Amino acid sequence: MTIPTPTGHDPGAAGLPDVATLTQLAAQVFAALPGGGGNVLPSNPVPEDPLPGGLNPGPFAKGPALPGALVPGGNLAPTSPQSAVAGVASAPALVPKAVAVNGLPDLAAIAPPAINGRFGGHSLGVPAPAAAPVSTPAPAAHPPVPAYYFLAGTPAAPASTVPPGPDLVSAQGFGLPGQGDLAHLLAEPPRPAAPGADYYFAPATPRAAPASAPFHGLDVNAVRRDFPILQERVNGRPLVWFDNAATTQKPKAVIDRLTRFYEHENSNIHRAAHELAARATDAYEGARDKVRLFLGAASSEEIVFVRGATEGINLIANTWGEANIGAGDEIIVSHLEHHANIVPWQMLAARKGAKIRVIPVDDTGQVILEEYTRLLTPRTKLVSVTQVSNALGTVVPVHQIVALAKAAGVTTVVDGAQSVSHLRVNVQAIGTDFFVFSGHKVFGPTGIGVVYGRKAVLDAIPPWQGGGNMIADVTFEKTLYQAPPNKFEAGTGNIADAVGLGAALDYVQKLGLEAIAAYEHDLLAYATQHLAPIKGVRIIGTAAEKASVLSFVLDGHTTEQVGRALNDEGIAVRSGHHCAQPILRRFGLEATVRPSLAFYNTCEEVDRFIAVVRRLAKA
Repeated sequence: MTIPTPTGHDPGAAGLPDVATLTQLAAQVFAALPGGGGNVLPSNPVPEDPLPGGLNPGPFAKGPALPGALVPGGNLAPTSPQSAVAGVASAPALVPKAVAVNGLPDLAAIAPPAINGRFGGHSLGVPAPAAAPVSTPAPAAHPPVPAYYFLAGTPAAPASTVPPGPDLVSAQGFGLPGQGDLAHLLAEPPRPAAPGADYYFAPATPRAAPASAPFHGLDVNAVRRDFPILQERVNGRPLVWFDNAATTQKPKAVIDRLTRFYEHENSNIHRAAHELAARATDAYEGARDKVRLFLGAASSEEIVFVRGATEGINLIANTWGEANIGAGDEIIVSHLEHHANIVPWQMLAARKGAKIRVIPVDDTGQVILEEYTRLLTPRTKLVSVTQVSNALGTVVPVHQIVALAKAAGVTTVVDGAQSVSHLRVNVQAIGTDFFVFSGHKVFGPTGIGVVYGRKAVLDAIPPWQGGGNMIADVTFEKTLYQAPPNKFEAGTGNIADAVGLGAALDYVQKLGLEAIAAYEHDLLAYATQHLAPIKGVRIIGTAAEKASVLSFVLDGHTTEQVGRALNDEGIAVRSGHHCAQPILRRFGLEATVRPSLAFYNTCEEVDRFIAVVRRLAKA
């Protein structure tokens, strides 16, 4: 049979007819078969449901209706005359065509993207970037679809090679590139992108999560919708909040809980026989129990509400410290401490005639445990250390530090202000006597914080402040105090914000601390891989174990200049000494620029930040 070429149709380089002609001929052939009865080929309309992540369906979305499943690599051998016709009908799709109306080449779906510093998937809440056009058409044969679209052209690892358990080291658990991938990709020279160029990337089949994994990742698009302030614009640009070590933003659940309290529950607690007092008391004490569960404490009686971690350390210094520190005694802190874990102990030492000893750090910013063991002596009465450095992000080995102190009979305090939003904390597993944190560092309100104290320790120490709520009985001759925690909560506390803190902990628990830690680990790795190679950048704090803090300086620019340039682009970072002057001076500095990341940040936001630093470095 001779296949005609209709007038006005270009058969193309392969001399093939157009799809409409093939379809018409096929219909005629099958109609002439016995039993055909004039039947025509069935239609195969494009589903109306949108693709995942808001992806466009691509240049073939409204093309010819073809029979059979459109699975990559499927139906290679014809199983029916219709399959054979479908194979012929699809041949023109393999021939280079003119640019479609959406500006896309037909084979863009299998073309690798240009290197532009953005590799995350749509699951990270970031659209795929514009990529450079490909001057030479891709080969006709379709290569295997990779496990991650940002590694197009690289063979995917077989599913059997995926190790059991969560991948907390590789960045690929959340669609982020691993170190090897980054090194390979960053080594390639970037291709210039033509104005208006864009590609459609076909969604690959995602890698199945290991059955034993305790988390399945974060839907960052959904998470970001929970935080209204992320819709703000600063200097005409979308807000990028990279100042999480200073304070975190609040999800709608926390905002709504505060509103509900003031609209329906507002009352003082414990001391009234009416409905609103009962509601407020239940909400306040319910929040205390949520904190107990969050920290893994043995009892809610071990949870004391304060204004924040700073007030918590001052409470310990002015209660336990006053009762137990004397002349010649020694208090050990680390070189990494925030001023809030230095100044109260200095004030106590000055009053008592005690001395402060400091655990040194190495050049990566990690404490030197061998030096710590040398500092522990019979004169040591207290060890107070941070779990995560606010200035460097170093994760301190508090389990070992506390264990060594306990073996020497020394009381311990752990400052968890920077750790509770990044890591799973269990105070009983740590074994510490005291643990403090601030609500506003863990997506809760400001003005609320927590002191955890072992019940035996809290029972043995006197109250700090006197007044209502902390008393059992008062006469002019003598006052009897309530048991902990009320003994340490004089006056009307911050009731509403304690309730808001409970809502924040509910939110974090729902996402899962393990998923948060893994995602932020990968995001920090991504940011570090892009920031470190920039000429003139010096990263301060390179310990093997870090939370999502990236402190740096840039040659030729003050930290204030870098901060202002980032703010001009809507990017909020902290610049200065971060209330941690001793550790910065250990590295010969008075200030750094400190972007600090949270689980609602994305690779696209990191790219915006990196672009500004690169521009400054070239200036």
